[in-house]
Amino acid sequence: MDEKIRLQKYLSEHGVASRRKSEELIIQGRVKINGHTAHVGDKVDSRKDIVTLDGKKIKRSPDKVYIMLNKPRGYTTTMSDELGRKCVADLIKDKKERLYPVGRLDRDSEGLIIMTNDGEFANRVMHPSGSIYKTYRVTVEPPVSDEQVNTLINGVNIDGRITAKAYVDIIIEESERVVMKIAICEGRNRQIRKMCEAVGLTVKRLKRTAIGGLKLGMLPPGKWTSLDENELNLIFKKIDKVKSVNGKKDDGRVKDMVR
Repeated sequence: MDEKIRLQKYLSEHGVASRRKSEELIIQGRVKINGHTAHVGDKVDSRKDIVTLDGKKIKRSPDKVYIMLNKPRGYTTTMSDELGRKCVADLIKDKKERLYPVGRLDRDSEGLIIMTNDGEFANRVMHPSGSIYKTYRVTVEPPVSDEQVNTLINGVNIDGRITAKAYVDIIIEESERVVMKIAICEGRNRQIRKMCEAVGLTVKRLKRTAIGGLKLGMLPPGKWTSLDENELNLIFKKIDKVKSVNGKKDDGRVKDMVR
């Protein structure tokens, strides 16, 4: 029986990083197996092989840790920054475990970030097949037309690909601002901002308020809280059906937020 597993999986299971990030570490030549530089696709036997990252032996994290962080604007979703900018690692310095973010929010965005040392969990949350909806509160400059909303719902062209159907609802409409609730199940780079830009809307503020059924709630900016099993399960739970689109009755274009 083959006891070896792919190196990316080994790294994620040992709390180093998600599989995608682990692959980047391997490509950068920072990972070695028994003293030899590793390559993407290599396999390891955890009973025999010694795996190192930047010269340090990788040890299994004794406990799986999951936290929810309210990322403020101005922080990068990284554990370090070569330009010396503020990053989310600065906000969890009191955690002794080596945690990393599940997915990203750009530096100018704020809101819910999950951080963990459980690579398999992170992979499950980020993998497109999971169809986990992320909900955002998006403030844009007015006006916003029905046509723009319908285009966001049905998909816009970003970098040569049409976005998946989204949930869009206008919740505040004032002379100086329009606030929309947008939920998407994809995770492309700066996707919400690019979607709005594609239909001619300027984003003034962007805040992620939920991942699946897990909601940010009243957690203050810059603070974090531990997640228990019940809260983690909310991420994979179905969330509310679309009730309205731009104040109108749901026309069935987006039936519900499936996991």
